[in-house]
Amino acid sequence: MSDLSETIKGLKYDSSGLIPAIIVDHRTKQVLMMAWMNQASLLDTINRGKTHFWSRSRQKYWMKGEESGHTQDVKAVFTDCDMDALVIEVEQHGAACHEGYWSCFYRRLTPDGRLEITGKPLFDPKAVYKNKK
Repeated sequence: MSDLSETIKGLKYDSSGLIPAIIVDHRTKQVLMMAWMNQASLLDTINRGKTHFWSRSRQKYWMKGEESGHTQDVKAVFTDCDMDALVIEVEQHGAACHEGYWSCFYRRLTPDGRLEITGKPLFDPKAVYKNKK
């Protein structure tokens, strides 16, 4: 087994075999999204240079941009000191958010409890995701 496989296997995954991955823009360091990875998706992310994840809600392996074309080129992968979380720096092509925004973190919680939209959508999700409501 390769060193890469051993390192990936040695990370700390939750009881479902998943590890959280924070995806950030490699230039600005802006947080784009958070998703879950298993060992296979992390290995493919590193080997293929495109982000791959495990969807807990859909119980499905997926590559970012497989439907929208808004892919992420991997620039660097980091783990924290406990080895139970990842930060992945990417070059984002198109929007990261399935709701059409550059970042999934486009809502800011104001002190009075409102959610303020801080970004502008880059695309209409209904036009991109034909099978979604």
